[in-house]
Amino acid sequence: MKVLFIGGTGIISSACSELAVSKGIELIFFNRGQTDRPVPKGVRILHGDIRDITSAKQILKDQKFDAVVNWIAFTQDHVEADIQLFRNMTDQYVFISSASAYQTPPAKLPVTETTPLFNPIWEYSQNKIACEERLIKALHDEHFPVTIVRPSHTYDERTLPFHGRYTVIDRMRKRKKVVVHGDGTSIWVLTHHRDFAKGFVGLLGNPETIGETFHITSDEWLTWNQIYTIMAEAAGTEPDMIHVPSEWIAVFDKEWGDNLLGDKSHSMIFDNSKIKHTVPDFDATIPFSEGAREIMQWFDADPARQTVDEKFNQLCEQIISAYRNVWPGR
Repeated sequence: MKVLFIGGTGIISSACSELAVSKGIELIFFNRGQTDRPVPKGVRILHGDIRDITSAKQILKDQKFDAVVNWIAFTQDHVEADIQLFRNMTDQYVFISSASAYQTPPAKLPVTETTPLFNPIWEYSQNKIACEERLIKALHDEHFPVTIVRPSHTYDERTLPFHGRYTVIDRMRKRKKVVVHGDGTSIWVLTHHRDFAKGFVGLLGNPETIGETFHITSDEWLTWNQIYTIMAEAAGTEPDMIHVPSEWIAVFDKEWGDNLLGDKSHSMIFDNSKIKHTVPDFDATIPFSEGAREIMQWFDADPARQTVDEKFNQLCEQIISAYRNVWPGR
């Protein structure tokens, strides 16, 4: 197969790129070349900006692909441009949506691909829903060959699973309190990017996936208390957690609050039957305990990676102080 990745070096796409090349796929990247992640040997790179449609048309002129994957389409304008650009250039267009587009909070669990799309809080998710709607219209109106993939919370060795990133680890190691939303018992799913890649690459070039939607996640369910504890253990410490309502956090930081209320504060469990049926080789085998060790090995290998955000530290102290004024002894 000949496949085009728009992007290709991100958290999720980097593992998909490596696996695709290992399976003999002729892989081409179209990107601006601005990354510190290694590009797999054998990948051909076309340098360009997909947002510059005139330039992109010229660079991709006369090309034909078995599949095109846009890893960086976030708004309806982005997919509108892709429909025009790739209409006659590919047999499959893969749109990377988000599991946060599902009904939030979900009316029932587990979530399946037929769960309604509705997120009243998070603009990111609302934009993904609008993208999906436009692409389905293109599928119905002009047979645009779209496949929709909805990742949930997918990580690699460079990605810490909570807001504040390494600063949270630094607080843990210094025995400072770390803010955990709610009571920490909501259920969450973390998927290693190498596991995600096994499901994703199996969709490429498969004509049975046209017009279909898939989420690809781990089957390991963890509470947020467990997630913080597992990360602390990998960092050689213990977490001193203070539980704060998501609504309270949102008062102090809208971005953090929207991410919680529009996604992470609600329990999410996914039924992966569809991807397992379509890609029989898919099996998520990397537990988060192993992934957490990879993460800490990467951060501890170079002190330059251990960036502490003092603004976030101050925000945490502000939230904790205000919350304790209302609930003394917390």
